[in-house]
Amino acid sequence: MSRQLPYRTIREIFTRFHAQEPEPKGELEHRNAFTLLVAVALSAQATDAGVNRATRALFDVADTPEKMLALGEEALIGHIKTIGLFRNKAKNVIRLSQILIEQYGGEVPSSRAALQSLPGVGRKTANVVLNMWFRQPTQAVDTHVFRVANRTGIAPGKDELAVERAVEDQVPAEFQLHAHHWMILHGRYICVARKPRCPDCLIRDLCPFEEKTE
Repeated sequence: MSRQLPYRTIREIFTRFHAQEPEPKGELEHRNAFTLLVAVALSAQATDAGVNRATRALFDVADTPEKMLALGEEALIGHIKTIGLFRNKAKNVIRLSQILIEQYGGEVPSSRAALQSLPGVGRKTANVVLNMWFRQPTQAVDTHVFRVANRTGIAPGKDELAVERAVEDQVPAEFQLHAHHWMILHGRYICVARKPRCPDCLIRDLCPFEEKTE
């Protein structure tokens, strides 16, 4: 874990991220708030690409809670069986669809507490939905964000919640909306786990990571 970077360095890092990609997007394909919620819930311990392959046909036939319930659990399993933990995820998606209809009028709620009360929806999933659909400056900390935050010193923390709070505390307000997306993309494609691509890194000169690759 690196030491916390000073404010001016963090500001410069995100200024560069913004210049390179002003409007970073999440890579999970979706059509509305419900399909985003389902896609994120399915993405736990799975790749975005793998989820997208499974959900393209699924969302053609079930892009609302009502249609998902009508599809049913067994048919849903048929669509998502290439995704890890598919049986448990199918059960959760059917249950959350039912709850959305019964308690929220078929709409996806826009509060973290309400989202986290849904089956299979944890804090990270709730934060993704709040950020991507409702444009809230929430920070969804996955393995990429956790690695980049600690390796660079942008937002060091011992666990995901600590990193989430550190990003909220340390990153300048104007970069908060897209902060976790920039960090995800940086961790996915440049600051990778085993052999980071330091020669291609936009912030190499600002990063204190000692084991840089040549």
